[in-house]
Amino acid sequence: MADWKPSLLQQCGAEFIGTFTLVFFGTGAVFVAVLTGALEGLIQVGMVWGLAIALSIYATSAISGTHINPAVTLAMVALRDFPKAKVIPFVFSQLLGAVMASCVLFFLFGDFLTDFEMTKGIERGKPGSELSAMVFGEYFPNPAIGGVLETDHAKVGVIQAMLAEGIGTAFLVFFVFALTEPRNHHRPDGTLYALFIGLTITILIAVIAPITQAGFNPARDFGPRLVAFFSGWGSVAIPGPRGGFFTVYILSPLVGGLLGGTIYEKVIRPALPDA
Repeated sequence: MADWKPSLLQQCGAEFIGTFTLVFFGTGAVFVAVLTGALEGLIQVGMVWGLAIALSIYATSAISGTHINPAVTLAMVALRDFPKAKVIPFVFSQLLGAVMASCVLFFLFGDFLTDFEMTKGIERGKPGSELSAMVFGEYFPNPAIGGVLETDHAKVGVIQAMLAEGIGTAFLVFFVFALTEPRNHHRPDGTLYALFIGLTITILIAVIAPITQAGFNPARDFGPRLVAFFSGWGSVAIPGPRGGFFTVYILSPLVGGLLGGTIYEKVIRPALPDA
C-alpha cells in the first residue's frame, strides 16, 4: 500500500468527477436561484458552491489532489512541483467535467429556461439574453443584480472585472496553500481543511458575485459557456456582449492564482516551523 500510486488515467478520472460535481451542484444552484427562485441571496448559493467543493475534495483528493480548477493546477506546477506533463490532461479533464455537467443541467432545466425566457421576454442569443445565459457562463456586472442595459455596463468596467476575478482567485489559492500546508500547525485538524476551502469560496461569492458572478475557475466558466454557445446563445455566450470573457474569466484567474500562491510561498511559508 505504501508504494501505491494512481495512474494518470485514474487521476484524470478523479479530476473529471470532481469538476463534474463542482459544476453540477454549484452551477446547478445558479440555475435554481435564477430560474425558480427556490434559492435566494448570495449566501444560499455560495453555501451550495462551498459544500460542492468540500464534497469533491473528500471524494477525489486521495487520487488527484482535487485541483478541479486550471488556476490551481497552474499554481501547483509553478510553486509546488506538480509535474508539467500532467497539466494538459488535468485541464482537459476539468473542462470535460464542466461541459458534461452543464449538458446534464441543460437537459434537466430546459423547460424551466424556456419558461423563464418567455416570462421575461428574453429572445435567446439576442441582447439582454445574458439574463438567462448567466446560469451557464458569467457576466459583469452580474446581470441579475447590475442589469443588462448599456447604461448598466458602466457599473463594472473590464479592468474592474479583471481585478475582481484576479483578487478572488488569489485569495482562493492562498488559502488552498495555507489549509493544505503540513507545516501550518494551526490549520484545521484532519480533513476539515476541505470544508474550509469550500467556505473560502462561499465568502468570496458573497463579496465578488455582484461584480462578476464570482468565477475564479477557467474550467467552471468556459465549460458551461461552450454549452450555452451551442445551445442558442451564440455570441452572447462567446465572446459575450462586451467581450472580455477571456481576459476576465480565464486570464485573470490564472494570474491571480499564481499571485496568491506566490504570496503564501514567499511570505508565509518561510516563517513556519520546519516540523
